[in-house]
Amino acid sequence: MNKSFPVGFILLGFSKCPQMEKALFWIMVIFYTMTILSNLTVILLSCMDPCLYTPMYFFLSNLSFMDLCFTTTAVPQMFSNLWGPDKSISYAGCVTQLCVSLCIGAAEGILLVVMAFDRYIAVCQPLRYTIIMHRPLCWKLILVAWMAGLIESLMETLTTFQLPFCTHHHLNDFLCEVPSLIRLACADTSANEWQMTTSAVIFTMVPVGLILTSYGYIAQAVGKIKSEEGKKKAMATCSSHLLVVFMFYGTVAMVHIDPKNNLSSKHGKHRPSLQCAPGELLLIDIGLLLRKDSKE
Repeated sequence: MNKSFPVGFILLGFSKCPQMEKALFWIMVIFYTMTILSNLTVILLSCMDPCLYTPMYFFLSNLSFMDLCFTTTAVPQMFSNLWGPDKSISYAGCVTQLCVSLCIGAAEGILLVVMAFDRYIAVCQPLRYTIIMHRPLCWKLILVAWMAGLIESLMETLTTFQLPFCTHHHLNDFLCEVPSLIRLACADTSANEWQMTTSAVIFTMVPVGLILTSYGYIAQAVGKIKSEEGKKKAMATCSSHLLVVFMFYGTVAMVHIDPKNNLSSKHGKHRPSLQCAPGELLLIDIGLLLRKDSKE
């Protein structure tokens, strides 16, 4: 256990722009409520409507559950920091927040690959879809995603909190994230950076390659469909998934592949896994714009 910070860390967030904190607090409340309600709606509908007892909605409900877990872990702490003068987070709270966010971020990445595989089977081998994507296999794929996330989380959390941190214990972030903690370290962090880059490659580049490969086969299959209605139906089932894939992996790669670069430092104040929650995405953009305007 790291002894550098017995009282925890200070999350700077918007502390340099205190006049914006109250307004941002209420904006976050609105979008946090929207995020919770939208994800709960997806989960409840997937469980209650027999017409939605399909692998696609099963994976979608699990993705919504992961997003709920992450949001519940991260946002309440942000509420506390924005509303009052106390910007601190306990050492145990920081460890828990980092561990959960890393686990869910990696698990969501694997689940996006699973969803791409599901769409590939649905479009390219529709007659064998129900045989291949049976319920036991779906549960096993979900278990693989969670196990991969747990292993990734434990490895990075343990190595990160073994670092000796600087005494000012100020994190220039809204949350406890690996890049921010690495920048706070007062020792050689090259091993941690290599570990983080390797993890980013494993959980970013490899999944992206698999997803793009599956969509390459899907595009070929769609091109062979003669009916325009059939083509539109096939693309409609894939477009939203592709949008989430690009948002998720684009932001993760930008910040986490090189944790000490300038881009990571400037744009690191984000959630590490951008699941399709419109409120959270808009909130992040608003926050970055407000910071930019205040500096100008």
